[in-house]
Amino acid sequence: MNEYINLTLDNIDNEHICCAIGDSKHQKGVDSKKEWIKNKLKDGHVFRKLNARGKIFIEYEPIETAWVPITGNNYEYIYCLWVAGSFKEKGIGKELLEYSINDAKQKGRSGICTLTSKKKKPFIGEKSFFEHYGFKVVDEIDDYELLALQFDNKETPKFNDNARKMKIDNEDFTIYYSNECPYVEYEVKELTEYAKQNNIKINFIKIDSLEKAKNAPCVFNNWANFYKGKFISNTILNANSFKKLVDSIEK
Repeated sequence: MNEYINLTLDNIDNEHICCAIGDSKHQKGVDSKKEWIKNKLKDGHVFRKLNARGKIFIEYEPIETAWVPITGNNYEYIYCLWVAGSFKEKGIGKELLEYSINDAKQKGRSGICTLTSKKKKPFIGEKSFFEHYGFKVVDEIDDYELLALQFDNKETPKFNDNARKMKIDNEDFTIYYSNECPYVEYEVKELTEYAKQNNIKINFIKIDSLEKAKNAPCVFNNWANFYKGKFISNTILNANSFKKLVDSIEK
């Protein structure tokens, strides 16, 4: 029998949050993520993890307060479902997803939704896994899809109009990010130093409010890269991957 823990204000300071477990360089990001969760718990945010040392968790909350450019009425939004390493293929992902579905039903929600993609992309859920449980595509922008499991026949969630732009006015490399992910704090610092050392212009736009998240100009989840005014990926970059990405675009 697997044992799970839901983070609360009483236990969050003593529990790890899975993603950046055991990596000291991301400690500042972990602290920022924990503060972000603390502020979101009042909104009904749920962070549920296996009681083990590993990257095994699901994170979700009501769509009305979720930091994504998606509009919906009475839905839950799944930010992330992650089962890594030796814990794969043991039914844990199934148990976590079923918990979120049952939780949403008990709360009287109209459904539950999440972001996926037509082609596999980093930090985004596996489409086929959710489809197995009855999730269906209800909206899409380019390669990105919004999947929803509906419990009633009321309206479905959809991407906000601003997210459909996938463009910004600035031609410089621009990164939108938030503290939803503990990895971003370190990578922003590394890229800032890299840009300074190489005399490169990189703009960083921090999403630090619900309003900013809902009005993001792309399918923002926690990190978004723009170059020459166009959205190019949701991949969290370090200095090496940034250089490779820019070089590949310039060819």
